[in-house]
Amino acid sequence: MAITQALANSFKKELLEADHDFTQTTGDKFKIALYSSSATLNSATTSYTTSQEVPNSGQYVAGGGALVNGGTSIASGVAIVGFADRSFTGVTLTARGALIYNTSATVANAAVAALDFGADKTATSGTFTIQFPAFTTSAAILRISG
Repeated sequence: MAITQALANSFKKELLEADHDFTQTTGDKFKIALYSSSATLNSATTSYTTSQEVPNSGQYVAGGGALVNGGTSIASGVAIVGFADRSFTGVTLTARGALIYNTSATVANAAVAALDFGADKTATSGTFTIQFPAFTTSAAILRISG
C-alpha cells in the first residue's frame, strides 16, 4: 500500500465531460480527506473512500473538510486552480497523504488528486494544516498545460 501523488485518471476524463466546475464562488464544492500511510491513493483512485482515512479527532471528521476554491487563471498556456490552506484544529492525528475530491460532481465524491506528504505528518492536541503551493503556473496544486 502506498500513496502516490497524482491527478486521478478519472478526473482527467471527467474534465472533458464537463463534470467539474472550478468557478470560484458558484462552482462545485471540493473537500480534502486525510489518510494514514496504510492507504492506497494514486492515479487509479476514482472517488473518496473511508479505507485507511485518519480517525475523527477534534475538528477533523470522516470525509475531511471543505476547501475554499481560490479560482482559476491561465498564463503562458498553463491553466491553474488553487485552494486556500486548510487547517483542522484540536486534533491528534498522523497523516501521510490526502485526497481532494468533488462532492458536487456527477460521479459521487469524484476523486480529483491524491497528495503524498512525503512522510507522516503529526499534530498532537493541536492544529494540522495542509499548506497549498503558490497560485502560479509553475506551482499551483492543479495545472493543465499542452
